[in-house]
Amino acid sequence: MPFTNDTVGVFFEKAVINDPDREFLVYPDRDLRFTYKEFDERVNMLAKGLIEIGIGKGDHVGIWATNVPDWLTFLFATSKIGAVFVTVNTAYKIHEVEYVMKQADLKAIAIIDGFRDVSYIDTIYELVPELKTQSRGNLKSEKFPFLKNIIFIGQEKHRGMYSTRELLLLGQHGSDEDVHKIMQTLDKDDVINMQYTSGTTGFPKGVMLTHHNILNNGYYIGERQKFTEEDRVCLPVPLFHCFGIVLGVLATLTHGGTLVLLELFDPLMVLAAVQKEKCTALYGVPTMFIAEFSHPMFKMFDLSSLRTGIMAGSPCPIEAMKRVINDMNCKDITIAYGLTEASPVFTQTSTDDPIERRVSTVGTAMPEIEVKIIDPETGETVGPDVQGEICCRGYNVMKGYYKMPEMTDFAIDEDGWLHSGDLATVDAEGYYRITGRIKDMIIRGGENIYPREIEEFLFTMPGVKSAQVVGIPDEKYGEIVGAFVVPDDGNELTEEDVRDYSLSKIARYKVPKHVFFVDDYPLTASGKVQKFKLRDLAVELLKKGNE
Repeated sequence: MPFTNDTVGVFFEKAVINDPDREFLVYPDRDLRFTYKEFDERVNMLAKGLIEIGIGKGDHVGIWATNVPDWLTFLFATSKIGAVFVTVNTAYKIHEVEYVMKQADLKAIAIIDGFRDVSYIDTIYELVPELKTQSRGNLKSEKFPFLKNIIFIGQEKHRGMYSTRELLLLGQHGSDEDVHKIMQTLDKDDVINMQYTSGTTGFPKGVMLTHHNILNNGYYIGERQKFTEEDRVCLPVPLFHCFGIVLGVLATLTHGGTLVLLELFDPLMVLAAVQKEKCTALYGVPTMFIAEFSHPMFKMFDLSSLRTGIMAGSPCPIEAMKRVINDMNCKDITIAYGLTEASPVFTQTSTDDPIERRVSTVGTAMPEIEVKIIDPETGETVGPDVQGEICCRGYNVMKGYYKMPEMTDFAIDEDGWLHSGDLATVDAEGYYRITGRIKDMIIRGGENIYPREIEEFLFTMPGVKSAQVVGIPDEKYGEIVGAFVVPDDGNELTEEDVRDYSLSKIARYKVPKHVFFVDDYPLTASGKVQKFKLRDLAVELLKKGNE
């Protein structure tokens, strides 16, 4: 039996009763601190405000924001009133946000003013021009039939939008009893969170995760790090990923610990946060850890409080791992593997695994989850040290992809096994190694990128006849995006043209770093593009260019 059958809201309230005055959430750079009790009061206020503007059980509420303090207020407020919290990648641009708002049937979306080169406010006004002329709460959008409210996270007033401050004021009219009544009607198997993963079909899919999925997964992830209420977890990873919500927030909550958050990743801020707050755990993808220990001011910081943490998202170079253990004092750092569809972690190393295990494997199966490796052709389970597709089954498997039943059936077989699309082996002791991918995915610094999605996008560019996208090996990010483009007859496209067009419309991490123009592609006998040959060609061309 998994650890708990509670919903997230009920679990949080039990944690408040258990230790009301312990710090739950700290932003060290602005000395903002909430105890469990103070945070719960703010959550209830926002939950009541959301009820006041018509958000109820089953409604989809999006959030498009960096790790601002009220990000988590929205997460817990929606979980208490049974709304589904839809997380939007902060790097998305208009093309991607429009797709998610439409596909997810959002009833409301909470936004900040913007991130990097994208104004979220301008983007939303462009997508929903009716905001400027219609009164709040009465929105009728031609493009988004479900959309009723835009919420600005902050104090400022924007035409047609509610601010969080106004929602908190509205919340003062309701009673906490209203929230508790709704909480009693919620079920552990209700969907609480939807996250979008890039789809091999070229379109991102909304992964539906339940209270039961993510709360239990968070608990076992914390167990692998031997968390207690004394742990203080430094979380510089984005909250919109499972890495932030489940490995970070819920692993900490289920052990009664404290979250130390940063709005954006900055290696110096991370080091300062660890020292100031005496953090015991630190999270990140390998590139983050490398940026921290390589910082010229690294030696100025006292990291002696660190003990454990998680490195995930992409394989970690052995030398980097050794430096994290020796120089950063993370003697018990762990490695986790999984996918959003699995809530997300289904294998993880333990704090007492020898370093060899921690750098060469992704650990053993998590409690209450079955893991197997199968022959992709026959579906038969393979023996130790034989490569096959890694699959899992258990409480952690998603409810499905939103409004995509065929894709759900493709991912989860009739016996309930989730097929990862990743190749792996398992040794006689039960330690798993990820060896490759069946699916055509690029992992750039922990971000999953599906070539098909970018190919479909490039096809919308005038002058492009066809495009093929591959991952090119890269020292910093593990892999970067390369595009092979066949231009339309007579079109003189340049690498800058393709990059500029992409930068204005899709997330920066998906934009091809290198663009190669070709007349055709290497094909198999059956006419399929041989991507491995394109990858080799990219490496060769870049090598020549650097000579």
